[in-house]
Amino acid sequence: MNRAPKAGLAREVFAKINSKYNEEQAGECLDWIADVIGADIDKSGNADNFYEILKDGQILCQVINALKPGQVKKIQTSKMAFKCMENINMFVEGAKACGVPSQETFQTVDLWERQNLNAVVICLQSLGRKGGQFGKPTIGPKEAEKNVRNFSEEQLRASEGMINLQYGSNKGATQSGMSFGNTRHM
Repeated sequence: MNRAPKAGLAREVFAKINSKYNEEQAGECLDWIADVIGADIDKSGNADNFYEILKDGQILCQVINALKPGQVKKIQTSKMAFKCMENINMFVEGAKACGVPSQETFQTVDLWERQNLNAVVICLQSLGRKGGQFGKPTIGPKEAEKNVRNFSEEQLRASEGMINLQYGSNKGATQSGMSFGNTRHM
């Protein structure tokens, strides 16, 4: 993975993405991973350690299989790039199968090429919140529960007699015929 250093706008964007990385949260994720798979790993949240532990995707696949046994059929042990990326991709698919929303997952290159480790942390935290559903420890804030409200027909109709402030007093008139700000046609 020998890439030219980023320059210009790309460097600024990369720096902004990396500034969001939180070592404390990453350490919490590594601690959770160690609890879930029962492995003895370095739980330091610094970016170098976080990347080195997770980059081949093997530990990530073990986490998915600990939550949903058999979800990842074969964990690749080869250190070849495409095999490692296959592991990472299997983790992302497994995370989605465990209920992680797609907007909280990451692209394979975010981890493999170390493009956005913060996205990996977000995905692990989201997966960690789901851990309780699979009989495993959880991390982060408790997930919100559905709060369905049922209103009677009488309660729904009670608002019909009120004048909404957004209606104003123009009796439904619109501003469609006004020409404020319109260009002058010559």
